[in-house]
Amino acid sequence: MENMSCGGSCAAVFDVVVVGSCMTDLVSQAPRLPKAGETIHGHKFFIGYGGKGANQCIQAGRLGARTAMVCKVGKDYFGDSYILNFKNNGVSTDFVGQTDKAATGAASIIVNDQGENAIVIVAGANLLLDSEDLRAAAPPITRARVLLCQLEVRPATSLEALRMAHSSGVKTVFNPAPAVPDLDPEFYSNSDVVCCNEPEAELLTGVPVVSLEDAGKAGAVLLGRGCRSVIVTLGSEGCVMMSVQDPTPKHIAGQKVTAVDSTGAGDSFVGALAFFMAHHPTLPLEEMARRANHIAAISVKAEGTQGSYPFRKDLPQELF
Repeated sequence: MENMSCGGSCAAVFDVVVVGSCMTDLVSQAPRLPKAGETIHGHKFFIGYGGKGANQCIQAGRLGARTAMVCKVGKDYFGDSYILNFKNNGVSTDFVGQTDKAATGAASIIVNDQGENAIVIVAGANLLLDSEDLRAAAPPITRARVLLCQLEVRPATSLEALRMAHSSGVKTVFNPAPAVPDLDPEFYSNSDVVCCNEPEAELLTGVPVVSLEDAGKAGAVLLGRGCRSVIVTLGSEGCVMMSVQDPTPKHIAGQKVTAVDSTGAGDSFVGALAFFMAHHPTLPLEEMARRANHIAAISVKAEGTQGSYPFRKDLPQELF
């Protein structure tokens, strides 16, 4: 473990703790995505902040959750800059480690004029987050209202964090992204909610997801693996959800908006869902998903990833 200290946060109770990734986004906008071997002109370039874990943490924080991030960045310009970004967004950085053994994670993103994207990630320091870091962060992980994990850090690290939280009675949300086939079954048994998109659901279950009915079939397979609830997100079509208590798939319609940039919309949904689970635990999951849909739909109307995430003050107050 490098440069990670409690800083007074060991005694704190956070609404949402995220064990996951940070990536520096290197974004190019172009009329279309290039074909293999092709060079095309783009019309804009910018550097932003991304990584599924950090994105979800920032969105939860912007809605009013007290948040902490457990992650690892490099001892480099991008790492220093990312820590400042967390602080500027009110996220506790006491469990953000810095290492000189790898560079801060980076994502090369191309966005076309329809708002579609293609992304290559180089995980870097994210893959060095380990058991020692989790032990240092055990107090917030085991006392949070909600823990979020994904698969942009080592899967073993995510699973250990889910186990720690689940065994302590913390609500756990697992976003299996990027998805890998043959996941350890314990990922499901230690997750209260598994939330994934269509291609992830297909990769995890082998069920091709091209319709609402398919999403329900894939969700049923995931539910059968031991989690309490499943949400399959469907982009502009909203999501399909089901639970152990009510295994009949329910479709929650999405909001129709003109997409400018869909990058990070799924993370906006997951971060918003975690906020509602922490702040409104008695709401039905279906209603939480409906509200999270609304927030994610707003995020696609602006450029960038975290830069497009709405703040509570800019949203209809009936959502809260």
